[in-house]
Amino acid sequence: MTAVNTVGWLEIGTGEPAVAERFYGDVFGWTFDDDPATDGYRIISVPGVGPQGGVFGTGGQTPGYAIFYLTVADVADTVRRAEAAGGKVLVAPQQNKNGLTFAHLLDPSGNHFGVFTPPAG
Repeated sequence: MTAVNTVGWLEIGTGEPAVAERFYGDVFGWTFDDDPATDGYRIISVPGVGPQGGVFGTGGQTPGYAIFYLTVADVADTVRRAEAAGGKVLVAPQQNKNGLTFAHLLDPSGNHFGVFTPPAG
């Protein structure tokens, strides 16, 4: 597991995934591949580093976004502590079909970010 309380993933949500991929590929040299475990999610790979994030096609249903995710030991506990410190929950803790647990939060100054715990094993 990646070190806890560090940035472990980034996600770009967009109604135009091909445009975002072309931009970030041209500017930063990132490459993109289908995530076989999901429908429509594309994995961002950074040259010399490997997978570092994903592109999520929103179908135009939400505004575009780019957020970072912090790797944490316990998502529910982190959400509880964030709320106690003045943060707000945007997406309550949930687990995807692969066992990854995540939540989206808003810090007291209005910044959207995520937290996640990788699947066990």
